Amino acid sequence: MSVPRIRKKFDLLGVLTVLLLAVAMLAPGTRGDLPAWSEFCPVDGDPAVTDVLKPIRQKYRIPALGGAVVTSEGLDVYGVVGTRKRGSDVPATLHDKWHVGSCTKAMTAALVGRLVEAGLLKWDTTAADVFPDQASTFDADMGKVTVMQLLSHSGGVKRDLTLRALIGSQFLPGHTVSEQRLQVTLRTLAEKPKYPRGSTNEYSNLGYIIVGAMIEKVAGRSWEDAIQERLFKPLEMKSAGFGGTGTPGKLDQPWGHADDGRPADRNGPSADNHPVLGPAGRVHCTMRDWANFAVDQLRGSMGEPALLADSTYKILHAPPVGKGTALGWSVYPRDVLIHDGDNQRNFACIIIDRRKSFAILVCMNQSAHSSSFNGAGTPAYKAMDEAILALAGLHRDGHGRGKPIADVVQPPAGGDGKPAPQP
Repeated sequence: MSVPRIRKKFDLLGVLTVLLLAVAMLAPGTRGDLPAWSEFCPVDGDPAVTDVLKPIRQKYRIPALGGAVVTSEGLDVYGVVGTRKRGSDVPATLHDKWHVGSCTKAMTAALVGRLVEAGLLKWDTTAADVFPDQASTFDADMGKVTVMQLLSHSGGVKRDLTLRALIGSQFLPGHTVSEQRLQVTLRTLAEKPKYPRGSTNEYSNLGYIIVGAMIEKVAGRSWEDAIQERLFKPLEMKSAGFGGTGTPGKLDQPWGHADDGRPADRNGPSADNHPVLGPAGRVHCTMRDWANFAVDQLRGSMGEPALLADSTYKILHAPPVGKGTALGWSVYPRDVLIHDGDNQRNFACIIIDRRKSFAILVCMNQSAHSSSFNGAGTPAYKAMDEAILALAGLHRDGHGRGKPIADVVQPPAGGDGKPAPQP
């Protein structure tokens, strides 16, 4: 075989290796057999919570389901029912870590708030401001995209990464996640916007990757290190980490499941979306630590002492374009903030009712994401809606330790009103 043919063969193998790596990191993993359902349902936590969650878990055959009610005074009541993996008898516990998916976005927005207050960013800081050396390669309009536009999904950025973007980010061993994040950012900013910046809201995970790269440039460290130092540490979110949960092959944390209840083919840190997507949706933590974040957001929205300045929370929670999309949050009638997250293995949702001064957290180790039909029709989505109502009812009726509220916050209607699960 000639030298040129040998070189061509190895070049092709290199491309194929990149393709296989990219597919492996972006795909949710193959689905195994569906284990027989067992009515065995261990519980842990406040009986008021586990009593309402258990029948929902049994009805929809969710492996494990957790929920919490939070007030401005702190975590009110919480509990978890079920097992870490379908077909096993290992109980899920209050100490387990849950993947919160795109609920990470509100955390990334809060981190930006910290950087704005530190003078490292402004809400109207542009991509060209942060990357002046590369600005000449940007599309003229995309170079003007601001931090606020990216955080509010109004920056003209398409929704998700493409395989081309990953390959272009030098998606090979030896390149750090930050380096890959930067390359994805530079390639995206060189393209024309999908729609005029600031004209509307179109959900974009890619926009949050760009924000992550901007954070890394001004903070001088990775997004992961920056959010640990500036958000998780002061909020005492000691369990917070990134990627899938658990030790590979061991049932020491909740194991992810597809929308039909089949266990994912693997667990552990790599059982998640590509690390480049960190700022858009790769955080995991215990419910107690997630509640710390919810308490802070609730207090801030009420003008009470919190991690950030009152003026910063007002910016985070107010839609700069239209009425429905704030910075890391969807805004619903009656001053309700909401976001859900789904990495095609786990499903989580946070709701903050600013008028009634309480929040609800729900998490499960089964996805609501389905390519075959509307996500609102999946068992996980139905379980989520019923769990939200049940937990709000607990707070209304005074079964928690907090102050009862006048009425139950109604979750957005599935399908029409509620956004599709986000990675």
